[in-house]
Amino acid sequence: MSQVLPEILAPAGSLDKLKVAVLYGANAVYVGGQKFGLRTAADNFTLDELREGVAFAHERGAQVYVVLNSFLHDKDLLELPEFVLFLEEIKVNAVIVSDLGVVKTVARLSNIPIHISTQASTLNVEAAKFWKSIGATRVVVGRELSVKEAGKIKREANIEVEMFIHGSMCMAYSGHCVISNFTQGRDSNRGGCAHSCRFEYSLDMGLDTEEKKKAFFMSSKDLEGLRILPEFINEGIDSLKIEGRMKSHLYTGTMSKIYTEALRYYHEHGNFLSDDLLYWESELKKVSHRTYTNASLIEKAGAESIFNERENSTEAEWQMVGTVIEASPNCGIVIEVRNAFNQGAELEILPFKGQVINIIANEITDIMMKPLTRTKPSTLIKLPYKAGVESMQLVRQKANS
Repeated sequence: MSQVLPEILAPAGSLDKLKVAVLYGANAVYVGGQKFGLRTAADNFTLDELREGVAFAHERGAQVYVVLNSFLHDKDLLELPEFVLFLEEIKVNAVIVSDLGVVKTVARLSNIPIHISTQASTLNVEAAKFWKSIGATRVVVGRELSVKEAGKIKREANIEVEMFIHGSMCMAYSGHCVISNFTQGRDSNRGGCAHSCRFEYSLDMGLDTEEKKKAFFMSSKDLEGLRILPEFINEGIDSLKIEGRMKSHLYTGTMSKIYTEALRYYHEHGNFLSDDLLYWESELKKVSHRTYTNASLIEKAGAESIFNERENSTEAEWQMVGTVIEASPNCGIVIEVRNAFNQGAELEILPFKGQVINIIANEITDIMMKPLTRTKPSTLIKLPYKAGVESMQLVRQKANS
């Protein structure tokens, strides 16, 4: 096909997750340092981890973007130059910025490409032109836009456009929320969001009993744009962003793999007329998620996009039970256990490409070859070798099995 495919941009809340995302096919990852980002609850990266992560990604043809998307005060800006110079030294591919002062600081001190964060709420052509005029090379448009509206910005402002395609959604305008400030004294625009919109609230507005039960009225369903991939391609969107730096390794690997495989299939065949589409959708449901919605990608999101349920009402169908440390005919499959499983458990190993590898754990031993009937977290165990299994692949099991 003649169209240029967008990149798949995956979240990486830690160095391990960066490696998972890259190995499972992500073209780029976005990460945060210890300061200046909006996910202070994520593990985030030390300077040494940033250096290692950038090297790991670059060796495998992937790019690394560092988030500097918090809104800074003057005292914060005093600490920024040293970090920017470090990022240029390790050759990060871009920084993601919301604050005008940060844009000016990065542009003055470095040649690092600047991507404008969704926090800046870029919703129109003129805003995109402004950002471009002061040095930005890409805008991450607000989640209130449709794919067609984003395509118009791409064409008329002549700037790269990035859009969210999957993950948690915010009830506020591209994240401009102060509920956490009010309820817990945590500034959501400076990295302290407590996800207060997900809480259950009592409504006392003269409503009848049934209406009062609708107490999760600010919680949104999760975004899922798999079937809309052709629209993104046709509109020339440059990057498809997956939300979730605080989410699990299994989430990171699954999303990177499925969206990459779907894009590759479309590129090779020119359509989605395949049973694979149902398989990809089933895989997206195997990780923890709320009910899925297209949000505003095609039409403006309405009341149907509200997730009016408790957070635990859509628990993950599958859970990660470990990571493959080594795999060969000689040593078998060595797994670092994350969640315990029993002898006889039906496991799935998620390969970097292709269909899952099924394994029944009838023969489990520890590293000293002692037979086990149940594994323990944070231990190494062995299973008999199976073709196609490689180190760093994720191992999962159906929840509650």
